[in-house]
Amino acid sequence: PLFPAMASDSGDRHATLKRCLDVLRDAKDDSEQFAALHLVTKAVRPGEVDAKTLRQIFDAIGFTFPTRLLLSQKPPADLPPNIFRTIGLTLLACFCTDPELAGHSQILNKIPTFNDILLSPCDPDSTSMVDNVYQCLSAVLATARGPRELVTKGTVSALCQAYLNGGHGSDRALTLLMGLLAIAEAKCWQRDAPQLLAVLSKLSSDFLKAEDMTKFELCEVLPHFIPLSPPLTENSQGSECLCRLYKGLADVLGSKLSQSQRDPALKLAASLVQACGTEWIPAGSAGSKFLALLVNLACVEVRLTLEEPDPLEAEGKKEVVTACYVLMEMGIQECLREENPLLENVQKMQLMRIMEEAFGAVIFYLRQVKQEELQDPFIFASVRVLGAWMAEETSSLKQEICELLPFLVDYARKLFKEGSPAVSCPQAELVSTEGSALPQDALRFLLPGFCHLTAEDRPRDILISEGAPALLCEYFLQQWEVLTSESTAPAPLTRTEMSLQNTCGVFLNLVVTAPDLVRRDKTFSSLMDVLLKSLPLLLPQKHHLVLAANVATLGLMMARILAGSAALQGTQSAKEFFGAAILFLSQAHTAQADSSSDGLALAVSPAYMSAWDDIHELWFLGMQALAACIPLFPWLPDAALQAGWLQGLSQLLSRVTPASVDLELVTAFQAVLVELARASEQCRDVILSHHGTEWANLYGMAALEQCLAEQ
Repeated sequence: PLFPAMASDSGDRHATLKRCLDVLRDAKDDSEQFAALHLVTKAVRPGEVDAKTLRQIFDAIGFTFPTRLLLSQKPPADLPPNIFRTIGLTLLACFCTDPELAGHSQILNKIPTFNDILLSPCDPDSTSMVDNVYQCLSAVLATARGPRELVTKGTVSALCQAYLNGGHGSDRALTLLMGLLAIAEAKCWQRDAPQLLAVLSKLSSDFLKAEDMTKFELCEVLPHFIPLSPPLTENSQGSECLCRLYKGLADVLGSKLSQSQRDPALKLAASLVQACGTEWIPAGSAGSKFLALLVNLACVEVRLTLEEPDPLEAEGKKEVVTACYVLMEMGIQECLREENPLLENVQKMQLMRIMEEAFGAVIFYLRQVKQEELQDPFIFASVRVLGAWMAEETSSLKQEICELLPFLVDYARKLFKEGSPAVSCPQAELVSTEGSALPQDALRFLLPGFCHLTAEDRPRDILISEGAPALLCEYFLQQWEVLTSESTAPAPLTRTEMSLQNTCGVFLNLVVTAPDLVRRDKTFSSLMDVLLKSLPLLLPQKHHLVLAANVATLGLMMARILAGSAALQGTQSAKEFFGAAILFLSQAHTAQADSSSDGLALAVSPAYMSAWDDIHELWFLGMQALAACIPLFPWLPDAALQAGWLQGLSQLLSRVTPASVDLELVTAFQAVLVELARASEQCRDVILSHHGTEWANLYGMAALEQCLAEQ
């Protein structure tokens, strides 16, 4: 007979297996080898065979024979139709229990075959084949190359279809999809968005309809299928999914829930906020009540958890509280939103009070943190959300925040210096970089708050005493290097650019409020060197105009204080910096047709128009600082002449109607013109040659008139 009798006692399996392996080694033809293989597959099951035995099987047959079995079209008439494939897949599933074999190219190149089997009709005789395919795919997913191979070879689409078909093992298809999305979400959605959207559509429909514990189980599954990009709001099917999820969550959170039911619902809501902001919450009374409820529940959860003596010992608590942080951050943004707000003013005031209590609990928790816990991603999430509060709410919890500042500076310094290996826990980052192993950048989230705090005496003194200026100087240098290594093509504002702008904001406050510190702390001399070199590189890149405005203004204001430093004594870098600063200031305004008259009016230049709201205050500060620098640097008037600014400004003021130039602009222009005229006879002559006396009189520039009249 082709198949000798199999030992009925399972205890004899090892003996049978040994006999089969001997037959395999001595097999004279395919039929003998096939018979032995058939017995091998009966004697072993994937996952039940030890590593040594597995290696013996593999050494005996390798990949060649299982591959031939998979490719064989039809077995002899007296055998079951799928017997070859069944045996081949059983062997491969066994091999895949060895991680080294699971990542072998001979397994990876069979992924299309695995996909085909998942999509084939599954009769009762084929279930073991499907089980073995899932076994192989799960093993491949766990290897280094596996996820990429699965995505590129079409497994995402096959798994989606297998789940939607609802056949044998469809629950395993869903589990595998969740695993793939956890590792390579962006690539999966990039390649197979329609299929993934179909799965999300089914899941969201099931979620809305469910009236038992399935609803809460789906709360755990659904976040895996909500992409950060492309936005679900981009197409009608995605919008319908969001609508069902909103209705389902409104039903859930509006009911009386146990802790185990509320936690997954809050995590689902947080994943929707991360992906879509508040676009999934409809405007109107129902939507505003739901949003207020979400934030309220999040704040209550944070307080209940973090005010406990051992707040995070319960399993999964960190993930829940981190999700609540996402909802609280959304609450801050919505309370501040003036255009088309979802919340009414009364709701905003109530939520701000509730959030203040929750942030008090966050501060209380952070004050208990021990040094050995600093690498915990949950600490990072807590610092991040507190940074969001500090950035917007400057009056409340001031005493508590001041007391926490030494910890915050120390924590940010440790992460910056060491390069934290902490991996972001779910939702700790609103936007995660796929596969990123970058250190956690706590300063990025603290800088907006530090901008506010450095404008006030007590927190500023604490930040200075804790060494924040030196840390921020190092940080600025590092971020500058990151920016210069990025693409020079225009792109949306990057994290790096935002961090550099905010760092400039902190330094501007220190320059204005603590000039003595700038004079005596070598940190600022180092920073000055960086600014001198960076502005000439930034200014030609028009998409960096806001950052250039920050760097130019900060550099001019520091130059006024550090005028005696060697770096500013007519060096090449100093001249290039001031040349770039003059260029930035000089190109902000132009003459254009005045709609109310036949003449010309002064207007913001087209290149500056889109950024003017962000940079106009910096521009005026820069003009003041330049005026103050002119008497300190004898070579500056020549730089203004070489740049053609003095000539251009004189022509501009003589062409436009004086009524189109507001008083603040007149004051800014006059301050610079007077200093140039006083410092340089040549500058004075240029102004006079462009009818300076006449237009100075027209604009009411009395100080300039007097200066020009003097011999």
